[in-house]
Amino acid sequence: ELPAESRHKTIHVISTDTLVENPIVASWVNHSLEAMGKAARERSMQLEAHRLTPEVSNSFWVNLIGKGYPAPRPKFRWCTERLKIKPSNKFITDMVRESGEVILVLGTRKAESASRAKTIEKHSRYRVRDRLSPNSTLPNCMIFSPVEDWSNDYVWMYLMQVDNPWGYNNKELLTMYQGASEDGECPLVVDTTTPSCGDSRFGCWVCTVVDQDKSMKAMITNDDEKLWMEPMLKLRDDLGDTEKDRERRDFRRMNGLTQIVGSKYMAKDAAPENARLIHGPYTQEWRIKWLTQLLNAQRSVQQNGPKEVRDLELITLDELKEIRRIWISEKHELEDVLPQVYETVFGQPFPGRRLDDSYSFGAEEIQL
Repeated sequence: ELPAESRHKTIHVISTDTLVENPIVASWVNHSLEAMGKAARERSMQLEAHRLTPEVSNSFWVNLIGKGYPAPRPKFRWCTERLKIKPSNKFITDMVRESGEVILVLGTRKAESASRAKTIEKHSRYRVRDRLSPNSTLPNCMIFSPVEDWSNDYVWMYLMQVDNPWGYNNKELLTMYQGASEDGECPLVVDTTTPSCGDSRFGCWVCTVVDQDKSMKAMITNDDEKLWMEPMLKLRDDLGDTEKDRERRDFRRMNGLTQIVGSKYMAKDAAPENARLIHGPYTQEWRIKWLTQLLNAQRSVQQNGPKEVRDLELITLDELKEIRRIWISEKHELEDVLPQVYETVFGQPFPGRRLDDSYSFGAEEIQL
């Protein structure tokens, strides 16, 4: 509504795609960003929409299948910072460097949870004006929270009654939420005090921080047209099976050393059977199994899903190349099995380049 002569500052709309988002949500967000950009260009507005993604080395599958990190747990939530916080913070920091300071507009609300209300209240003590607070982790970045006092019902009432400025239908958003179980919402994560999407309605489809993915389960149960997501849910449940966790992992830590649980605090005369090794990354066997199951799920989704997910990549080619590099160069697994797994699943050669003979052994050498 601002007159053109008053529009001096560029507005950047950012959304972080972890690359393991619920595909239905990711599709909706991507289409929204495209619609925003198109509407801004047509109206000559200084508004740019950005889809942020983690660096390949920080992606979920590169860390889990490549390096062998165990599936995230409440006490070992290695994913949030790598997938959500770093991409957002890098973009914001770049904008601060370019402009001197920025205002980050967030839809954070007190009604989301008791902890969220507490955080908002805590930061409100340092406000420079109404609803404008300094960011505790990013210098020269202020946080503006225009809807902090809105209830969930009021948010939906507004979205249903006020037309979307960039012409995208909000009723589709409501339908998407109705297809999932009731829970919280997925926030823009910019610091470690913000709850990750693991406790929210829509989060990463691979999330093992919670016992079960209620939203995806509800989508599959409520709509036969979403049965194509079943292989993804099966993989997520297998990753989250804590009872089988120890047998899937190496007895050595990532650095190759062994460590005994509580070894510092065990009494000198403690029974040896009370000592237990801290298990490390997934073994080679299980990393290959996770990759095979993931690629099979991707093939199933592309074959059985609707038109809009026929090209969906659950893992990107860049991630596959990085996993292959880690297996050979860092873990010294010279069998170079990744191309074989890919060819077995898809029935076509792996699109990555052939490695120099100095990096891997041929079939005869491996047999020997």
